[in-house]
Amino acid sequence: MSINIIRDKYLEKVKPFIGKNIIKVLTGQRRVGKTTILLQIVNMIKNMGSDANIIYINKESNDFNHIKSSEELFAYVKSQLSESKNNYVFIDEIQEIKDFEIALRQLLVEGTDIYCTGSNAKLLSGDLATYLSGRYITIHINSLSYTEFLEFHHLQNNNESLNKYMNFGGLPYLMHLPLNDEIVFTYLKDIFNTIILKDVVSRYNIRDVDFLERLTEYLSDNLGNYLSSKKISEFLKSQRVSLSINTVLNYLKYLTDSFFINKLQRYDIIGKKRFEINDKYYFSDLGLKNCLIPYSGNHLNGIFENLVYNQLVNEDYTVFVGKLQDREIDFVAQKGNETLYIQVAYLISDEKVREREFGNLLKINDNFEKIVVSADEFRQEYKGIKHYHIRDFLSRSYHK
Repeated sequence: MSINIIRDKYLEKVKPFIGKNIIKVLTGQRRVGKTTILLQIVNMIKNMGSDANIIYINKESNDFNHIKSSEELFAYVKSQLSESKNNYVFIDEIQEIKDFEIALRQLLVEGTDIYCTGSNAKLLSGDLATYLSGRYITIHINSLSYTEFLEFHHLQNNNESLNKYMNFGGLPYLMHLPLNDEIVFTYLKDIFNTIILKDVVSRYNIRDVDFLERLTEYLSDNLGNYLSSKKISEFLKSQRVSLSINTVLNYLKYLTDSFFINKLQRYDIIGKKRFEINDKYYFSDLGLKNCLIPYSGNHLNGIFENLVYNQLVNEDYTVFVGKLQDREIDFVAQKGNETLYIQVAYLISDEKVREREFGNLLKINDNFEKIVVSADEFRQEYKGIKHYHIRDFLSRSYHK
């Protein structure tokens, strides 16, 4: 992938920590562009001066197969350090190195400036938090936002481009491929298999790979629906599978740890508390979701919700599903002291839908922003609640 298209948002997050004695960790699903951003950081540091000694380790390259443990990692980096220059260490897919956090702690003592990427949330949060509490920051890398997708593919902001984004998703490498189904989904299916087999099956020693794939298809087919223990039980019965509900919940945790899917908890708007049951799941990349159940008009409500969720995550919101007594608010998005309430619908087709989408928001008794997002070409603002076309919502920034 070319490193000439700069994803400034992420570089700006890194800049304040360059040269600081704190580890910079880029997390995210495979193929979302972590390596490219790592290389852009290398270039940024080189442009700052000539006294940079760059030590780069890519664990997806055979050249570094000999580095498998913390001891080997520390020994290799130690052999590459310069006494006359500032030492910068870059490690791509660090979770492939056993006990990597031990080496990172030693390297911090050596005064190196460390940057690394990883594709597993559990390893990068649990292990780092245990050994390096307060000595690292995490920057999560997402698939391309809609506006980034337009930039990468040199497209205009219109419904045709939106359909391509909903179908193919936002993995950056697609900029090198013709945007047609056969070519794109051959590539995406390979990425899907890598995530499932390497990041989930191999890492967690899963035996029933066939059921894991059926579970991901089930999630794709039920996009935006609540997933309860009862529904899991019914799904198991339909598949004639003898696994326990707890095993399925573990499978879901493994998929979220690999950043393949994201879990949304319910949030009581009045009581300001989170619920531990009946979660929703959305995909980090819609193209990978469409590898499982092809993109069609039958899932547009769920796809629109997934689009809005991904946009909110790209804007650094923490997102929940809202509960307001017996009503549901599609998204409660929080950032700092800001809260945003959002209802999502494919079309506001009649008065009943209008009442559900706008009426639910009107029941929230605070002054935070409330909006409805749909594919209607004409805005239907109602009693002060804003209404956005899906393209307008994906194209504007809520970073205020």
